Amino acid sequence: MEEASSVSSSPSTPTQVTKPHPFPLESYKQEPERLENRIYASSSPPDTGQRFCLAFQSPVRPPLASPTHHVPLRNAALAAAPGPAEAGMLEKLEFQEEAEDSESGVYIRFMRSHKCYDIVPTSSKLVVFDTTLQVKKAFFALVANGVRAAPLWESKKQSFVGMLTITDFINILHRYYKSPMVQIYELEEHKIETWRELYLQETFKPLVNISPDASLFDAVYSLIKNKIHRLPVIDPISGNALYILTHKRILKFLQLFMSDMPKPAFMKQNLDELGIGTYHNIAFIHPDTPIIKALNIFVERRISALPVVDESGKVVDIYSKFDVINLAAEKTYNNLDITVTQALQHRSQYFEGVVKCSKLETLETIVDRIVRAEVHRLVVVNEADSIVGIISLSDILQALILTPAGAKPKETEAE
Repeated sequence: MEEASSVSSSPSTPTQVTKPHPFPLESYKQEPERLENRIYASSSPPDTGQRFCLAFQSPVRPPLASPTHHVPLRNAALAAAPGPAEAGMLEKLEFQEEAEDSESGVYIRFMRSHKCYDIVPTSSKLVVFDTTLQVKKAFFALVANGVRAAPLWESKKQSFVGMLTITDFINILHRYYKSPMVQIYELEEHKIETWRELYLQETFKPLVNISPDASLFDAVYSLIKNKIHRLPVIDPISGNALYILTHKRILKFLQLFMSDMPKPAFMKQNLDELGIGTYHNIAFIHPDTPIIKALNIFVERRISALPVVDESGKVVDIYSKFDVINLAAEKTYNNLDITVTQALQHRSQYFEGVVKCSKLETLETIVDRIVRAEVHRLVVVNEADSIVGIISLSDILQALILTPAGAKPKETEAE
């Protein structure tokens, strides 16, 4: 861990220029300047937690854009010829313009009219790891700071090169765990850069990131197209990492303003009619399933959660990737032969139970429930409480934003 003076300069504040906007202003019943107060008054702390590894203050966020303001790219030349820092940015697609102009395109217009920095907290901190840090210390640091992922800084390149997530922790355990009697040397001794070289081998790809000036529509498209759960917001001028966007944060922002917008007809349709979610070949585990088997399923199926089903077929719990980090918190990762039930006794947060839904409930109800519960998925069950399917935040954003824009649904993404 080192001082990152090379990336500590604050980005310049963009000049706001008044331009006509495609989003209908009459749909706002509240004053635009209340937007920021509104999202933070009703939201929980952001997913990204504290920045502690590279000790520098997070820059003050640029002024919030109101619906009547359009903020241009700060550097037109950069947009025309993106450098390495933007190599992972999404490619542009021509979406159906008639869909955006219709009633079903109201959320598309909203997302196009807001920038990524609109949902970056006014004051935020971010955990950043240098790639020379030991893997074990990095995972302990994730736990200590209550975060799920951190951008990786490579001093040699003087740039961000990737992300370290709980998925990496799972992959290390999956690859190197032998038995409770054998210490996982690779977890104890490897540096992040060593793990990346072994795991990625020759498949190194540029870090997928986005500019604070990009629209939220672009952010949603990038998350879903690249099958990722976290999208770093990186200032193209200073190279600063400002925030990490997630499906959860974006959907909460959109849902806060839904009551102020015309309601598309599809919001009153149910999941069965819309065909949203996954309903075939659903992976699940039992209360007595060993943790190592659950980790193997995470890796092999590229999924982020496993419903726990009892002997009668009823859904009684859920084991997610996030729960795996408790193995690091409790320092119990050397014994992965314990059962899921035993592991879930170490949950760091109060668990209110599995959040469920029915295929016959409307999309409007589903959006409200998943945002209020602050979860990443709902388990779809039948009258007997048996598992029918899974609906994720990605599925919902696809249905609200991308499908009306003419983009085809993607396969379930991995973190």
